[in-house]
Amino acid sequence: MNDTSSQVIWVSGPVIKATGGGVLSMYEMVEVGAERLIGEVIALDGEVATLQVYEDTAGIRPGDAVAGQGAPLSVEIGPGLVGQIFDGIQRPLNLLRQRSGAFISRGLQVGALDRERSWSFTPRLKVGDQVSGGEILGTVPETPAMEHRVLVPPGVAGDITLVAPAGQYTLKEVIAKVAGPKGKERDLYLWHRWPVRKVRPYRQRLMPSEPLVTGQRVLDALFPLAKGGGAAIPGGFGTGKTITQHQLSKWCEADLIVYVGCGERGNEMTGILSELPALQDPRTGHALLMRTILIANTSNMPVAAREASIYTGITLAEAFRDMGYAVALMADSTSRWAEALREISGRLEEMPAEEGFPAYLATRLAEFYERAGAVITLSGARGSVSVIGAVSPPGGDFSEPVTQQTKRFVRTFWGLDKELAAARYFPAINPIDSYSEYADLVQAWWAENVDPQWLAMRAETLKLLQEDHQLQRIVKIIGEEALPDAQRLTLEAARWLKEGFLQQSAFDPVDMFCTPAKQMKMLKLILTVHRQAREVLAKGVPFYQVREIEELADLIRMKSTIRDDEPERFDELEQTLTARLEALVG
Repeated sequence: MNDTSSQVIWVSGPVIKATGGGVLSMYEMVEVGAERLIGEVIALDGEVATLQVYEDTAGIRPGDAVAGQGAPLSVEIGPGLVGQIFDGIQRPLNLLRQRSGAFISRGLQVGALDRERSWSFTPRLKVGDQVSGGEILGTVPETPAMEHRVLVPPGVAGDITLVAPAGQYTLKEVIAKVAGPKGKERDLYLWHRWPVRKVRPYRQRLMPSEPLVTGQRVLDALFPLAKGGGAAIPGGFGTGKTITQHQLSKWCEADLIVYVGCGERGNEMTGILSELPALQDPRTGHALLMRTILIANTSNMPVAAREASIYTGITLAEAFRDMGYAVALMADSTSRWAEALREISGRLEEMPAEEGFPAYLATRLAEFYERAGAVITLSGARGSVSVIGAVSPPGGDFSEPVTQQTKRFVRTFWGLDKELAAARYFPAINPIDSYSEYADLVQAWWAENVDPQWLAMRAETLKLLQEDHQLQRIVKIIGEEALPDAQRLTLEAARWLKEGFLQQSAFDPVDMFCTPAKQMKMLKLILTVHRQAREVLAKGVPFYQVREIEELADLIRMKSTIRDDEPERFDELEQTLTARLEALVG
């Protein structure tokens, strides 16, 4: 350790106070004790520095040395990230296991990227070109599914004086030199570092206008998320937050997935780590891991590392956004992250706010979600980061602080319902509690690429589901048989929607993914049959005769009986049902 002028004077779990406040800087990385535990400066008060340590502090005592590293917590950005599994501070878990076995030893320090592995580099620029930060220097085929675009680090600008020819290079070898305004040359490598708490720069922020297509009907058709937007998935235990994020990871139209398991149970992360390598990516045909970065920080890991894992994940997502990719970040779950903030705040003896959370909870959530966005990068490309955060409110209570504060900073809310989950209805997204503020922004995309009537059909569907919700309250009191036929038809049409459209099986090879075109065919057919049935009732036909039409069962079965490439079968079913309804009148 280089500097022993700072010493531990106070220890409370992951929070440590040390002398040397005049030597250390805010958010500077530190090493604590003989085992060199990794920590970070989070407060300075005169000569006293407050640290949060990302490892177990058992055995740390007053008098132990604290050494500043002269730099903030940063991530390494370069080839070798995709397909890896990191902990909250970007240490590769596979390498940690090789060095310490099944249980990670304290104080292990390993590089995030392999310095010895060689990569095939192809330059895009040449000697004499003027460059600035964010431009693409060259490319590396990182995985069969991902091309890594080597970036000039932000803040670097000048004339290129050297570019390595195409060939094999390690991360230790210089691949380019840039001469700055004063003639001073700077060496560039295949990788660079970036502080996790610092937003990566971009040229222009764009208004999201293209939906992040997920293949899940309830999300795409009713509550869309735009590329570059933010969404929350709140739900109680067992409602399917993690499974929903798994489906999104597999099917959403993103070039790269960054999955952050923040404070989740170890068995859930074990399932992810064991199953993901075996999953085939439907977009590329390769293993899904070939376009995924995993950050695993389970509930039994040091609590301070939960906060770091969120920032590590969003910084890596921004880096790939700057390469011109559409990135989707899954945070599971932000409630565990907020609980870590609460525990550290309590140890700092800060004044608690609602339910014991710190007063700056909203600020931290805003800092995280506002790093989502669609942008024009410094190189002139288009890139986006879409953030999907799971929230785990105790008892499924959406009025608790984390859920309420999250709603302030996201524009899509997919509320999971415990009753739907208990009824084996998945995805268990309650259409009454959920909403999306991106519908008007993505309307032009739907009109141009799928169906101009999408927005009108969406509004009609939500109105029908709202009417059903209100009628269900009456049904619980007086029973369905006491309702007039028109209202009974509303209940029946809502059932077609819920069972035939909103409900979707992740295990059915036909139903697990639904294209936007098929979604609109299905929705239009259900709404059309409902209108026709309403006209039949208006002509005096009793409701029971409508309900007895056998072919109506095909409305519910069509999700798994009609494939994406069979649109003509929807027209055939519509003709059959129209004929059956008209026959009732005749």
